[in-house]
Amino acid sequence: MNDFKIHVIGASGRSGIALAAKLGQRLIPIVRDNAKWRATGFDITARVADLTEPGRLSMALRDATHIVSCAHARHAPQVIAAAPSDARLIFLGSTRKFTRWPDEHGLGVLAGEAAFLNSGRGGVMLHPTMIYGARGEDNVQRLANLIRRMPILPLPAGGQSLVQPIHQDDVTRAILAALAYPWTRPETLVIAGPEPMPYRAFILAIALAAGTRPPWFVNLPAYVMIAAATLTHVIPGLPTIGPKEVRRLLENKAFDITPMRETLKITPIDLATGLALTFPPAHESRLIA
Repeated sequence: MNDFKIHVIGASGRSGIALAAKLGQRLIPIVRDNAKWRATGFDITARVADLTEPGRLSMALRDATHIVSCAHARHAPQVIAAAPSDARLIFLGSTRKFTRWPDEHGLGVLAGEAAFLNSGRGGVMLHPTMIYGARGEDNVQRLANLIRRMPILPLPAGGQSLVQPIHQDDVTRAILAALAYPWTRPETLVIAGPEPMPYRAFILAIALAAGTRPPWFVNLPAYVMIAAATLTHVIPGLPTIGPKEVRRLLENKAFDITPMRETLKITPIDLATGLALTFPPAHESRLIA
C-alpha cells in the first residue's frame, strides 16, 4: 500500500484524523473546512470540496485510485458519482442500520449502502459498532462524565442488552486492511469488538478505567424511562435522551466478527485494553493537565 496515494474524504473528522496519522505522506485529505483541517496540525495540504458540490468533488478526486469516505454513509451516491470509475471505494457505515427503531442516521446508512451495492464498484462499506477511543470521541467519555454526575443510574431491563464496542485503533486497522484487499465488487462488512457484553458490564468497565465510583443501577421498565425521557429536555443538568435512544438500549448489538477476522485478518483488542488507552492513569492525567 506504500506505492499509491489515498484520498480521504472527511479527513478532519474523528476517524479521518486517526487514519491520517497512519497514512502520513500517502494521504490526500478531502475536507469541507480547510481551517478545521489546519487546526489538526497535519502538515499536508488539503483539497477543499463539499459533498453537495459535484464539480468540486470530482476535481478533488480526479486522480484517485483508492478512496476512503469517513463522511456519513448517506453521501455514498455523491462519492460514487464523483470517483474515477476504476477507483477502489471504502466507506464507513454503521451498525445503526440494524436497529428496529430507525432514525435519520440509520436510514441514511441504509440508503448509502443500497446505492453502493447497486453501483457495481469494487470496494467495501465497513459497518462499525459503537466507536470509542478516538480523539474527541463522546461515547465512553460522555458515559464516564454521566457516571461521575449520577451515582444512581436507571437502566431498562437492568442493562442486560448486549453491546460490542470497537476501539478507534481497530477501525483504522480495518480501513487499512480494506484498502489492501482486492475487492472486485461492492461488499459490506461489520467490524466490532472481540465479544459482546451486557450494557451494565460496559458501564462498570468504564467506571473502573476512568477511576470513578461505580454507579448504583436501578432497573426501570422501558415505558417508564421513555415517559421520563421527555423531562431530560426541560430539566437543567440532566443529560438529554430521546425515546428512540431508550428503545435502542433494549436491543442486542452483538455481531459475528468471523468475516472481519478472516477477510481483514484483524483480531480486535479487548475492552479493558481499549479503555486503558482511552483513560490515561492518574499521574499521566496530571502531566497532561
